[in-house]
Order: sequence, then structure tokens, then C-alpha cells
Amino acid sequence: MSKSTPSRPPIANAKRTFYIVASRFNEQYVGGLIDHVSEELRELAPHGTILIHRVPGSFEIPVIAREVAIQNEADAIIACGVILRGETDHAQNLSRSVTDALQRIATEHGVPVINAVLSFDNENQARARCLENKSNRGTEAARAAVEIANVLSQVRSIQGAAVSKPPRDNG
Repeated sequence: MSKSTPSRPPIANAKRTFYIVASRFNEQYVGGLIDHVSEELRELAPHGTILIHRVPGSFEIPVIAREVAIQNEADAIIACGVILRGETDHAQNLSRSVTDALQRIATEHGVPVINAVLSFDNENQARARCLENKSNRGTEAARAAVEIANVLSQVRSIQGAAVSKPPRDNG
């Protein structure tokens, strides 16, 4: 796992709408993720709108992410949760289930879903990646959301222009 945060994408001058869907479970760490996501989004997309939906736990995040995707108003959805491993396989199963569901939502609805539902072995790891600034996964998630929203907008505008062009004369 990388110890440094990826570089910042260019500031987005377009109006963008970002949804954060976040778990209430492990509130201290998830709150840190939300704070870092929000702060970075405000820096990178100053004309953007940030909407936050809270859910009980990580398992419920995909349900709300899907509803947001269906509304077709989000430029990106950022899923935030923290799963701490215990003595059973429950955390691993939960992580895989949430990851698979989020990826399915993104591909089926054509809306980027940034997965910041994080699994940690212990609270020290959670603290370092959710509360501290050096390798904060919330900051990374916001950067990914802005960058993919920009790229997707460019691709769609090119496709729109291609659709409206008259057919080529191959004669």
C-alpha cells in the first residue's frame, strides 16, 4: 500500500455534483474520511455541490449509492466506511461484498463510484489513513472523484460530438 497521496488533479471549473455515502459505524474514522473528502472537494471543485447521506453501516452503502446513481445527477459518488478486522472472516466477507456491489453500480449506471470503504487490521492503521494528513484515504478519494468526473465528462462530450456529426463520405 502506498504511503503517499497521489498528486492533485487540476481544479475543476465546471459545476460538479458529488455525493458522499458514509457509514455511521466506526464514526470517528469515517468522520475523518468525510472531513478530508469534503475539504479536498471544496479545493478541487470550488463550484461543486457536495451532498452527504449517512447510513448505519458499510453494508448499507451500496443501497443508497445505487439510488443516487439511478437519479443520474451525480458526477461521482464517494463511498466512505471503515471495517475493522476481528477474529472471524466477517470483515473480509463484508469488504468483498461492498466492493463488488459498488463496482457493479458504477458500471451498470455509468456513474463513477469511488470506493473508500476501507478495511484495517487495527485502529492504528485506521487512525493513520482516516485522521492524519500524510496518506489520508479521504483526500485520495476526493482527488479520484474529481479526476474521473472530468475524464468522463470529456469522453461524453466527444461522444456527443461524434453522434451529431454527419456520416463520412467514403466515396
